Amino acid sequence: MTTATPQPLYHPRRRRVLAALGGVALAPLAAAVQAQQAPQAPRAIAPGTPIRVLIGVPAGGTQDVLTRAIAQEVRESLGPLVVDNRSGAAGRIAVEAVKTAAPDGHTLLLGTASMMTMFPSAYRNLSYDPIKDFQPLLNAARFELALVVHKDVPANTLAEFIAWARVQPGGASFASYGAGTPSHFLGEMLNRSAGLSMLHVPYRGSTPARQDLMGGTVPAYFDTVGGAQQMLPSGRVKVIATSGEKRSPLMPAVPTFVEGGLKDVVATAWFAYYAPLKTPKPVVDQLRAEFTRAVNTREVRQQLLQNGMYPVGDGPDALLKTMREDTARWASIMKAVNFQAND
Repeated sequence: MTTATPQPLYHPRRRRVLAALGGVALAPLAAAVQAQQAPQAPRAIAPGTPIRVLIGVPAGGTQDVLTRAIAQEVRESLGPLVVDNRSGAAGRIAVEAVKTAAPDGHTLLLGTASMMTMFPSAYRNLSYDPIKDFQPLLNAARFELALVVHKDVPANTLAEFIAWARVQPGGASFASYGAGTPSHFLGEMLNRSAGLSMLHVPYRGSTPARQDLMGGTVPAYFDTVGGAQQMLPSGRVKVIATSGEKRSPLMPAVPTFVEGGLKDVVATAWFAYYAPLKTPKPVVDQLRAEFTRAVNTREVRQQLLQNGMYPVGDGPDALLKTMREDTARWASIMKAVNFQAND
């Protein structure tokens, strides 16, 4: 009689099967444990909580137009965008508020060329560093400026305006939408190139400056091309020249300062969005992507063009490059005219 050879209780093949089954059974538990132990990635912005965009001038200007146009396009993906006008100190109040805000993506700055590239040279004791203290998101729009005069100024060309300004008793004056802004320095550039000595009259934003120009309180004002367009229907102003290297497509009938023989009088400016430093990358990426998408929509582009702005859409790296180049250029101009703002 043949005796059967006893089989081991745990056959090698059975061991492999049991091990596989055990691995399958334990996989969800292991994954859950790992998920609890792994550091949680910062959450991107969820719709619901309003995002405040601080603007350093009174309500009613082109900065409001830009931000409100973008707000319409991102309300479903980001939630409501609320414009918070913090005028005063040439916009520095708004900048400083964003610098110290929580870096959670719910407080942003609409920074201007003035705030972010001119003020470092204009103010001795500036309380922020535009390069080091903020997270750039997007350069949204650029624009040119224009010399606009009251209808009673007896000049229709740049040559006629210069001749008129030279013979004014006590000197002519010009308004800007703020000391240390492109509006201000375009006037100083004209002074220097044309041999004028016009007195600078700074305003807190474009709206009051436009009101005083149309009312005849000041004879000349360097406004954005979009702002000049808004005033023309009133019949109270005339546009003498624009500040681009070429004629503005928005005012093709108006010559440039360059065409008038002043090749150095060229100036463009821009509006860009910033978040506080240390805003988490997922939040930065989401904000940048949504704002870029909005700027490139037909509706926003149309709104910008109607208000004298050109869509840009440059991301953080390109924006930083622009900031560095413009900072150096404006520093040179301020040195040439010996400008120093009052802290």
